[in-house]
Amino acid sequence: MTDVKKLEEKINNIENRNKKVEADKSWETSHTRRFLLITFTYLAIGFYFRAINISQPWLNAIVPAIAFMISTLTLPFFKRIWLKYFYKK
Repeated sequence: MTDVKKLEEKINNIENRNKKVEADKSWETSHTRRFLLITFTYLAIGFYFRAINISQPWLNAIVPAIAFMISTLTLPFFKRIWLKYFYKK
């Protein structure tokens, strides 16, 4: 394999990796992901509360699901602070 071919292959690998990283980042910050996480959190807690006979399990499951939503919405803010003041590379 020639040096030019090797370089082209390396560049293609880097470009493919960058596309994957961009897609992963887009998913991590998407509203779809947040909605799914909140929905699954609500359902899991609702079923758990129902299984342990908590009164009004579906109503009571709203509180932890909302708390989870708030925590996911505030994480980017705290990440910026952490990167600015604590991350030393």
